[in-house]
Amino acid sequence: MANTPQSKKRARQNESRFQINKARRSRIRTFLRKVEEAIASGDKEASVAALRAAQPELMRGVTKGVYHKNTASRKMSRLASRVKSLG
Repeated sequence: MANTPQSKKRARQNESRFQINKARRSRIRTFLRKVEEAIASGDKEASVAALRAAQPELMRGVTKGVYHKNTASRKMSRLASRVKSLG
């Protein structure tokens, strides 16, 4: 358990950051799921629109420190190639 005032404050900060990051991660996953669903339905226009909406959210997660840059790039690349392969 935290004893010093500094460690108590750190524990409070960690908890609030955890909640913020959790919400942000959940929001990003929602956008990615919408892309997945559009791809599964086979609708190219819907999947392109969903991908365009998901990209800034994912990159925002990178700047906020929720995801690593390469992880986000890999996810975007794989989704983009799957959307492109739709006929």
